[in-house]
Amino acid sequence: MKNPWNKIKEIEKKDPRYSPMAYQFVFEALEFTTNMLGKTQYKAADSGRHVTGKELLEGIKRYALKQFGFMALTVFEQWGIKEDIDFGNIVFNLVESGLMGKTETDSKDDFKNIYNFKKVFDEEYEFKGNYDIRMSLSALGIKKS
Repeated sequence: MKNPWNKIKEIEKKDPRYSPMAYQFVFEALEFTTNMLGKTQYKAADSGRHVTGKELLEGIKRYALKQFGFMALTVFEQWGIKEDIDFGNIVFNLVESGLMGKTETDSKDDFKNIYNFKKVFDEEYEFKGNYDIRMSLSALGIKKS
């Protein structure tokens, strides 16, 4: 197989909307998703490892929040990704280049209007750390109780 990065560079020439990092992220998110669903990418039968667009988007959401936290939306914007259909475009660019497979029923529309980026990655984001902002405010001389 031709070097995947060379193929991604070819994709980028044809469709410059998305950063090569977005394609790398989709591969990582696919692996995360298959593991999350108890599937493996390395099964011989495609049906045993196939994920739907909706399943992949759920995995992308969870993986992005795990990797980037509240910065996920900003990272996606830097990569040219503004809404869920952008992931469909990326996946189908990978399919057309031979780097990813699909079934007869898969469609870019499977990635359309699944969730609202602003809502999922901004409004609904919940920090789950132990960081106490009062310490930083105190260091800046700001007193908050």
